[in-house]
Amino acid sequence: MVDNQKPYEQAYFPPKPTGATKFFRNCAIWQAIRFVILNIKMLKVVSASHH
Repeated sequence: MVDNQKPYEQAYFPPKPTGATKFFRNCAIWQAIRFVILNIKMLKVVSASHH
């Protein structure tokens, strides 16, 4: 362990998610939109590799 750090300092813990982050993680509509976008990106990659 580095001498200038103590156990259980704030730097060891992850940041708390904001309200917007929590909303986007739990919103089914947003997740569906991201799913469609991801699938479109994958289709572009696969179609490019088959030409």
